[in-house]
Formats: sequence, C-alpha cells, structure tokens
Amino acid sequence: MIALVTGTGRSGTTLVSETIARHPGTGFVSGLDDKLPRLNLVGRYNGRLYRRSSQRHSSMRALAEARTLFERGRMRVAPSEAYGLLDRHVFAGFSTPCRDLVADDMTPYLQRRVVEFFGERIAAQGCEVFVQHMSGWPRTGFLRAAVPDLKVVNVVRDPRAVSNSWLQMGWWDGWEGPDKWIFGPLPADLREQWERSGRSFPVLAALGWVMLMRAYESAREATPADHWLDVRYEDVLADPRQEFGRILGFLGLDWSPAFEEGFARNTIESHRASPWVTELTPAQVTAIEAVLAEPMAHWGYRLETDR
Repeated sequence: MIALVTGTGRSGTTLVSETIARHPGTGFVSGLDDKLPRLNLVGRYNGRLYRRSSQRHSSMRALAEARTLFERGRMRVAPSEAYGLLDRHVFAGFSTPCRDLVADDMTPYLQRRVVEFFGERIAAQGCEVFVQHMSGWPRTGFLRAAVPDLKVVNVVRDPRAVSNSWLQMGWWDGWEGPDKWIFGPLPADLREQWERSGRSFPVLAALGWVMLMRAYESAREATPADHWLDVRYEDVLADPRQEFGRILGFLGLDWSPAFEEGFARNTIESHRASPWVTELTPAQVTAIEAVLAEPMAHWGYRLETDR
C-alpha cells in the first residue's frame, strides 16, 4: 500500500513523513535516490540506514539553499519528495504543474510508469506501506487513477505560518507575481483580492495557500473517506503520541517497540508552531487575516483580532 503524506508546503509534512518512516514496516524514496536519478536507485537499504540516523534539524533547508558548505545531518539517507526522480521516471513536469494533477490527466502510458516506479521500490524494500512525501498541489486524483488503494495523510498548518515560511524559502518565486510563479495563475476572485491589498507579497502567499487548499478540498471529495486523513500540524506538536497513533492506525501499522525506539529519536519542537507572530508585522498579519478569515475558521484557527 502507498501512503501519500502531503500538504501545501511548509505545513509539517517533513516531520510527519520522517516520523512515520521510523516504522520498520515502511519504505520510501530517499534524498540519495533523488540526487542520482539516472541510476534509478530503488532504495533497498533506505530503511535500515535511515532508522539508525539522527533527526534532521528543523533549520535545515534544501541543498540549493544551504548557507554553509557543511551541515550536520546533511549526508544521510532519509525520506525525500524526490521530484527530480519522479520527473525523470514518471513524466517531466510532475513536480511543477500549473494546476493540480487529476484523474483525467492519467493516460495508460503514465499509469504504467507510475505503477512501475512504486512497484519496483516496494518490491526491493519489502515494505507494508510505502511512504511518499509530497507538497504543493495534491496530485492525489492523478496518483489514485494508477494506484486505487492509495491513502492520503493531509497535513494542514495555520496559513499565517505557511505564508510566513513561504516568503523565506529560496523556491518562493511570488516576488515575480502570480503570472510567473510556480503555482500557475490565481483564480479571478483571488487575483482581485491581491490587487486590493496593494499587491502585498504576504497576502499573495496567503492567497496561494487558499488556492491550493481549494484543490485539497476537491481532492478529498473525490477520495473514499477511509482513504483520507486530515492532520493539523499544531495538534502533532501538542500531542505527538496521540496524533502519530492515529496516523499509524489509519495506515494499518502498529506502535511496535521498534517504532517506539525510532519515535524516541525525534525531538518535536512545539515552539515552531507560530514563528509568524514575531516574523511578520502586525499590519501584515491583519492584511493576511483579511483574506484568510473563512478558511481559518473552518480549520479551527483563531484570528489575532479575536484574541
């Protein structure tokens, strides 16, 4: 079975996918596999190597954004989104579609490639659950068209935190505006809100989150209820044992002694929940909340003006 751990990006998917991958019943694509896509490594020893390694530090960024030549924990085998590998072995552009990839985008040719990609790795790693980390557009409809038993763990985070984090990332290209950024064009209603904000970049990031979350709502509606689990990042930080117990149960995995040992290797930093409080100005928070009020209420996040 394949489990897709997904979210809008900067939502906590790395923490969730890396913690699940501590379970000996899981397999995954590693960063090493991704950096050497032409070798088509199938990760036979990924789990064995990863489960002996230390936790990735929360401050570590993508290699292309590294600020120092050497970083502790950089050289390790760990779960990866593996977009370079997926672009090469599924289809070029899988990593950067201008909209969500849905079931109607699947062709018999691509179906064979998807099944082969995951099938080779599941067989080589001998796992019960293959954990695939992904972010940005859901792509769940597209993947389910090839792998119907796919299960989805959707990690949701306070959109103020997501927006703030996007603005700090090297891949964030919203500075060029929504006509050129990675996500494709904004819907007309969101474009109008951005124009009304004076073309605020923090507001643009927030509207990008809204656009992606609309796609996640549509993806959830197209997925059987017992194949989709929503998890709030803040709940994971507040009570990690309860939330990871819920995730493991959803995936049909037990909380084994081996997983307990791996779980104990991870330090979950609760202070990472709301850095936006000090990293955005009050005026920026107010502008962001003006476009986020409805989805924030839906997901149980309180506005600053309500505190």
